Amino acid sequence: MDGVLQLIPAAKVGHIGLYRDPETLQPVEYYCKLPSDVPERELFVLDPMLATGGSANAAIQFIKDRGGVNIRLVSLIAAPEGVDAVHKAHPDVDIYVAAMDEKLNDHAYIVPGLGDAGDRLFGTK
Repeated sequence: MDGVLQLIPAAKVGHIGLYRDPETLQPVEYYCKLPSDVPERELFVLDPMLATGGSANAAIQFIKDRGGVNIRLVSLIAAPEGVDAVHKAHPDVDIYVAAMDEKLNDHAYIVPGLGDAGDRLFGTK
């Protein structure tokens, strides 16, 4: 977020809080606050790691449900399975990734990956 705000200082910021249920691997929403003018904006969904695509798909759908149409997904690292899932669910959304890793493992973690983004950012593990 900080890097994007340095590039686009006048950007409005929304937040969609999701976590992945460890049993079902499905996204669970805990917070959603978006600018009121979503339908008129160019929207960038920032997701540090695109693994299964579940959280990204849910976030994109939340935005579409609020009238968003000009949406892009930006991730640092991705697995092919996640890119495929987002393309299938939202073919109108362009995806930008800095690196594409090999695959997902049995726990739906990116291989080789970087570890959990939330844990790395907040020091929770």
